[in-house]
Amino acid sequence: MPMSGKELVGLFKRMGWELVRINGSHHILAKGVVTITVPVHGNKALGKGLERKLLKQAGIKK
Repeated sequence: MPMSGKELVGLFKRMGWELVRINGSHHILAKGVVTITVPVHGNKALGKGLERKLLKQAGIKK
């Protein structure tokens, strides 16, 4: 079951990513020179393709 944007942001924070800013419903996280934008729409689940893409960008294997 796909994670929500809130859960994914929490996972990234535990993995050492830093929340740089929030622009509307998009949370921008950074680690070194890499930035990732995670859409957070309440507890609505992300699409499985988007979740997979964000995890891949972060270098995390599910």
